[in-house]
Amino acid sequence: MKYLVLSLVASFLFTGTAIAQTQSGFGFKGGLNYNANGKYYESAVSAAEKPDRNVGYHIGLFYKTGGSIYVKPELVYTSTKSGYNSGDFKMQKIDAPLLVGIKVLEIFHVFAGPSLQYIVETDFDGITADKLENDFTLGLNFGIGFSLKKIGFDLRYERGFSENEVTFATNNNAVNIGRIDTRPDQLIFSISLLL
Repeated sequence: MKYLVLSLVASFLFTGTAIAQTQSGFGFKGGLNYNANGKYYESAVSAAEKPDRNVGYHIGLFYKTGGSIYVKPELVYTSTKSGYNSGDFKMQKIDAPLLVGIKVLEIFHVFAGPSLQYIVETDFDGITADKLENDFTLGLNFGIGFSLKKIGFDLRYERGFSENEVTFATNNNAVNIGRIDTRPDQLIFSISLLL
C-alpha cells in the first residue's frame, strides 16, 4: 500500500511538471470580483452604514517571469459596485499589482504582493464625486492559483491600505455632504491565458 501511494504521488508530480504553466511571457486575464467598499456616512453626524457585497468584473494584461519562484506584474481595469440603503456606489479603477509567487507541486502556486490603484471614476446613484482624497492608493493582493499549460486560474483577496474617502452632496443639497471609504475589500476570481 505504501508503494502504491508513493507511486501515485510520483506520477502526479511528474504529470504536473509536464503540464504546468512554466513559460515566461505576456498574457491576458479577466474575471469576476465579489466586492464591497468601505462604510458610508450620509452626513457628518450620521452613523456608519456597511455596504452589501456585489459582483464586479476586471480585465487586463500581465507579464510572468521566473521558475519555481516567479514575478508577475499586472495592469488591470476593475469595475466595482457596493450597495447601500441610500443607493449604489460604483467605482472604476486601474490596478497594478506586483506579485511574487511560489509554485507548489508544479501546477499549484501561492502569491502575494502590493497593488497600486488609480481611481478613474466614482459615482453614487448618478451623483459624481465632489472630492476624492487621493486618486492613487495602495493595497495588498494574496491568493492561490492552478495552471495547466497556458491557462491559469487564481483566487485572491484584495484589501486597500490607504485611507481614502470620496465626498459628494446628498439629495441635491450641498449642506448634506456624504462620504464613502473607497478602500476595496474583495475576492477576485481570474482566468488567464499566457501567450
